[in-house]
Amino acid sequence: MTTAATPEESLVAEALTDTELPPGRWIGRMWVSDDPLADPGRYRACIAGFNRSGLWPVLIPHDPRFAATGEDWLTDRGRLAPAVHRVGNVDVAATLARWWDPFCCPDGTGCLRPYSAGFPGLAKKSQLRVDPLAEAGNTGSILVRRAPHRLGLVPVERPADVPAALGWTGMIKSTDEVAAVSAVLRSWEDRFGATLIVLGFDELELSVAAPPRNQNRSLVLAAEHRAFSLRSFSGQPGTLREYAAGLVHRRHWRFSWD
Repeated sequence: MTTAATPEESLVAEALTDTELPPGRWIGRMWVSDDPLADPGRYRACIAGFNRSGLWPVLIPHDPRFAATGEDWLTDRGRLAPAVHRVGNVDVAATLARWWDPFCCPDGTGCLRPYSAGFPGLAKKSQLRVDPLAEAGNTGSILVRRAPHRLGLVPVERPADVPAALGWTGMIKSTDEVAAVSAVLRSWEDRFGATLIVLGFDELELSVAAPPRNQNRSLVLAAEHRAFSLRSFSGQPGTLREYAAGLVHRRHWRFSWD
């Protein structure tokens, strides 16, 4: 007797039409490969098939914090309730303003100049010159070559919705508003062609098809980055101006909440 495929299995079967995937299984709302990807081309192929399959591919990095104890954060840590239905109701500018912390310079060095107590608002949209999906495929394949990553496939309408769809808790030390996290990612998708490619326990990485092209625009964006992930900013030396200089033409953004 043949058992009918579950909806989840049917999704993967659809993705397999043009792409041979490695062995894997569903963990919650995400299909995950059993082993790290060996062929970077498979990641690009999954991205190329996204519009047909509805499965957005994310790279799941090796995490020594869990490997040392034989754990896997995907199965051994909790999740929030899925929240994609709330993403569209989030005011991104108001949310980042609420997350903005004006007190990071106790030594009086003025590391946030020209900003201080007030969040400066959202950066202007950059002109898109590169296909965001092609950029994501290229950046992701480079990461696969550099370090081991498992492949995750998530049924979503757009990459930014992955955290909300999964009830991801990586930002829980700062906020439990996973819908707001996805809302910010949607805004960056729209303004910078910034596309989620890496999902770790408490980190996200994005490829960027249209980064800011001058210091003035990157400075406002740097404030957005700092509001979104204070840990990512405080974990690097320098001022907001110096951080912003590193965003000019930068096509790879990384955030952490560890």
